[in-house]
Amino acid sequence: MIGILAHLFDPLTLAAMLGGVAVVALAQNGVRAAGRACIALRPLLRADPLHDRDTARAALLQIDQVAQLRGLMCIDRVKTDNGFMVDATRRLANCDRVELFENWAMQALSDRAQRHAGVRNVWLSVADAAPALGMAGTIIGLVGMFAAMDDPSALGPSMALALLTTLYGVVIANLLAAPIAARLATLSEQELAWQQEAVARMLAIARRENAPLRRASIREVA
Repeated sequence: MIGILAHLFDPLTLAAMLGGVAVVALAQNGVRAAGRACIALRPLLRADPLHDRDTARAALLQIDQVAQLRGLMCIDRVKTDNGFMVDATRRLANCDRVELFENWAMQALSDRAQRHAGVRNVWLSVADAAPALGMAGTIIGLVGMFAAMDDPSALGPSMALALLTTLYGVVIANLLAAPIAARLATLSEQELAWQQEAVARMLAIARRENAPLRRASIREVA
């Protein structure tokens, strides 16, 4: 069994496959997206959007209380480890109009969704390219076999190339790239969901706090 597994590992063939899928991913998505796709591997297993959602909700309760007691200008004093909430509260506290915060939030969420999609597309490109490159390697191996039919000693390496490239293509696509892309899609959906929820709640708080000012202005004009 160990001997068979040893034959399944060919460093040069594996390096060629990985290099090929990397070139395809770069050509389809660009260097920046490919770099982000590599960086995304760091939080892939550690990310916990549900925990982030809970910390955001806890921060929103404090923001609501501070806004009622001291006004919107003081909500940036709320302490939280959630980076998105820190940025959002700071911007809302320093906005002259609710519409400015709303515009920022919508743009920030849209940009984040685009970045997430770009990273996910890189791994989908790898998942699509790996089987195709494996098939190309299989064809090359078969051509080598047919070209060396008069030399039995050359048939083995060519057959190994044909089979290994197919194996590596399947493994890279289905055990590596596709699961990573699916995991990133799930994380992105959950992250954007709680951030949209937080923005909606902050907008409701801001409009509630600004409503008395608007009514006072209307009475003064009347």
